[in-house]
Amino acid sequence: MYRLGIDVGGTNTDAVLIDEQLQVVAELKQPTSEDIYSGIISAIRRILDESGVNPKEIKQAMLGTTQCTNAIVERKRLAKIGVLRLGAPATVGIRPMVDWSEDLHFIAEKTAIIGGGYEYDGKPIAPFDKKAATEFFTELKGKVKSVAISCCFSTVRSDQEAEAAQLCREIMGPDVHVSVSSEIGSMGLIERENATILNAALYAVAESFTDGFARSLQEMGITEADIYLSQNDGTLMTMEYARKYPILTIACGPTNSIRGASYLSELKNAIVIDVGGTTTDLGVITSGFPRESSVAVTIGGVRTNFRMPDVISIGLGGGSIVRENDGVITVGPDSVGYEITKKALCFGGDTMTATDIAVRLGMADIGDKSLVANIPEDTAKKALLVIKELVENSIDAMKISSDDVDVILVGGGSVILPESLKGAKTVQMPNHFGTANAIGSAISKVSGTYEQLINYDEIPREKALEQAKQSAIELAISSGAKRETVEIIDAEDVPLAYYPGNTSRVKVKAAGDLN
Repeated sequence: MYRLGIDVGGTNTDAVLIDEQLQVVAELKQPTSEDIYSGIISAIRRILDESGVNPKEIKQAMLGTTQCTNAIVERKRLAKIGVLRLGAPATVGIRPMVDWSEDLHFIAEKTAIIGGGYEYDGKPIAPFDKKAATEFFTELKGKVKSVAISCCFSTVRSDQEAEAAQLCREIMGPDVHVSVSSEIGSMGLIERENATILNAALYAVAESFTDGFARSLQEMGITEADIYLSQNDGTLMTMEYARKYPILTIACGPTNSIRGASYLSELKNAIVIDVGGTTTDLGVITSGFPRESSVAVTIGGVRTNFRMPDVISIGLGGGSIVRENDGVITVGPDSVGYEITKKALCFGGDTMTATDIAVRLGMADIGDKSLVANIPEDTAKKALLVIKELVENSIDAMKISSDDVDVILVGGGSVILPESLKGAKTVQMPNHFGTANAIGSAISKVSGTYEQLINYDEIPREKALEQAKQSAIELAISSGAKRETVEIIDAEDVPLAYYPGNTSRVKVKAAGDLN
């Protein structure tokens, strides 16, 4: 039995085959094609040819993709939707999408704020205005195929959202895509609503890449594989789940690299530096999983608060353009990207890149080193210092103490970095470092996360935490994890001083191996 892992990035598409012992059987890296579907087909065909594996023996196939991120950033392929908030009269002063840039407002066919919502303790602000909701959904019928529904404090109590979602399906039909905020974001109405709107607008993109991946596998004879998509907490989800929550694929590239780096290096706590062709992502492994961001995250100019990895991205990659002006060396942030094999000096091009610097200093054996011999050694050393300083500053930003930390280098562009970095206790570049993202996709686990506000005056703390852990375990199992392998990987218990009583926000995450 084999697992196939594919990661489609902006510059490269990586693919790996892994056996039952989770050992890499074959790997490849190729430039990402403009047509994602044909690029995946090409990658699958090549890795099957190189490995000689029978397609029928591949039982699990995993895909990591940037399609949803690109759709938001580029403002392309986003579907028109309806946006309904249950929060009148309390929230009418702040309209949905109030802080969005004008070039994104086109996705909202119609927005409305109607009666409903809850207080912090679950008491209704106002009853759900079923009449207004019915009028809203009736007007949208036939105009859109996706609706976003939000509600004040729905993370505490979601009854009204559930009632509105059911009403929506009754009026607009069972095939309508309904996104409810309590299933997507956390505390904070506007940011949670924003994430829900984006999720609703991405439904067509999700259908496209899930159908495309399934079709490409079928075309290549991989007909007996269960299909999974990478999500941004370093775990996997089914195709059906990805179609329902496409926003969870955003930033799955860095998390795949973090998981792959942890597996390849056998380190459970470290900083991972993933150097691509255009950008470098820095993330943190905590207990083998990516550290989650604790602040609101902006995606394509939209402020959201759904779970995202704590990642810093800088404009440095193997294709970053190196310039010298009046003795001052700059590296990036612009890059030749996927055209590196045409434009870099070591490949016969006319643009000096970070890869050329690594080849000139003997750090990498790429292309024709004679073609970079005319780069002055002093210039190359100055450029390396610039590269080193960019990365060291980012390492410092990711650390939570002054202590040195283990650092893992992955990604095809990591050859541009030196063997020692300030702030690093050790610097590792494991085997298969170039395809760590695809490996991370292939070896990922499945998870379940339980989050709730709990008043310890009503239920004892120990009992509440135990119930939360059991709920998280059951959520992981329902997502496809083997019961005997599920373990608690993270637990938070944060007292909320601004709430009455002894209230805490409890969040527990469990993960296990694929069933």
